[in-house]
Amino acid sequence: MLNTLQKAFKVKEVRERLLYTLMMLVVIRIGSCLPIPGVNPSYLSDFFANLQASGMGFVNAVTGGSFSSMSIFALSITPYITSSIIMQLLTIAIPKLEEMQREGEDGRKKIAEYSRYLTVALAVIESSAMAVGLGNQGFLYEDHRNIWGYLTVIAAMTAGSALLMWIGERITENGVGNGISIVLLINIVSSLPQDLMTLYERFMAGKSVAIAVTAGIIVAAVIIATIVFVLVLNDAERRIPVQYSKKMQGRRMIGGQSSYIPLKVNTAGVIPVIFASSIMSMPVMIAQFFQVNYASIGGRILMALSSSNWFRPEMPWYSVGMVVYILLIVLFAYFYTSITFNPLEIANNMKKSGGFIPGIRPGKPTSDYLNSILYYIIFIGAVGLVIVCIIPIIASGLFSVGSLSFGGTSLIIIAGVILETIKAVESMLLVRNYRGFLND
Repeated sequence: MLNTLQKAFKVKEVRERLLYTLMMLVVIRIGSCLPIPGVNPSYLSDFFANLQASGMGFVNAVTGGSFSSMSIFALSITPYITSSIIMQLLTIAIPKLEEMQREGEDGRKKIAEYSRYLTVALAVIESSAMAVGLGNQGFLYEDHRNIWGYLTVIAAMTAGSALLMWIGERITENGVGNGISIVLLINIVSSLPQDLMTLYERFMAGKSVAIAVTAGIIVAAVIIATIVFVLVLNDAERRIPVQYSKKMQGRRMIGGQSSYIPLKVNTAGVIPVIFASSIMSMPVMIAQFFQVNYASIGGRILMALSSSNWFRPEMPWYSVGMVVYILLIVLFAYFYTSITFNPLEIANNMKKSGGFIPGIRPGKPTSDYLNSILYYIIFIGAVGLVIVCIIPIIASGLFSVGSLSFGGTSLIIIAGVILETIKAVESMLLVRNYRGFLND
């Protein structure tokens, strides 16, 4: 990794892209410190302390702390991510969008444009719900509880989300890697120092040197082991061998190459975890808005949905919510893979190009074979995601660490984005070397 960065900074074009990306990240962190006019910070500290206790640490992490401080970037790029997922689902459901996607670059640009419009609409809806729902509860100063105060909050949060979307697209175009992923990465990384301080205060502060060192080694070992497991999970793949038949072209026999179809074990990436976490946390967040009584039956059910209450020795029955969480991750892993990977289309393309899997007939038998393998590795990938997500939750519950911003979801995002960015830099260096060879 360090060797790649050293080589990258020696190449002017790559160095300029890296510096452009860093400059944009500085802009993001500055924007995360700019508060929205009229928002009451004392109310925010109490409100978001309750949210943090209800397992909403990840929501605050993906916004880089902007959500708890209610800066102009409070919504972060979550509206854009949601709109992208919605557009991806609609592409499967609406034939016109599917046809548009097959048109190539022009079609993808139109879909991206629709995603931007949907992002702004979602940002307006989310900011309006927050401003109106919390405005009269102390979220806004009394002199700002009017139509102009509400409009100011809505406009600021919507503009911040749109600006982050624009920055992400500019990083993709002029910087390094996927801009939206990098924006998400810097937000999560910015929350890590506070979480590490929380771990230090819980396990090491005030302890003897021997106990503190032992605790530090154990915590570091668990974090490193989880990161290594995430890296292995992201890179693991099942390679399906493909043989291409020879054919006569003119007076020459061409073809006959051997290749493979790489099926990633974690085919859906972090999407199932994000979907599951969103569904589990949404009722808890809505309950905070309406100040639900947690002593009631409905309140106890909501507490079972909160990951901060799982594996706590004093109330083990709340861990039932973990079962729902695991089932949602597995369900979304199969669902998302089914709409992004089409074995029948791959089998037809192989048949047209003269390719076949050894021992499997072309056409539908190939499709059925790919489906059988896909269902098997999706389950393995989903189990891997569950392990990564549950380990931090178990540690947090058993040792009363509290809700941490970084967990399994955050580690998967961090590892995936860093690997993706490094590969992007290496590709730029490889292209530059090819150009240099051709110029010579």
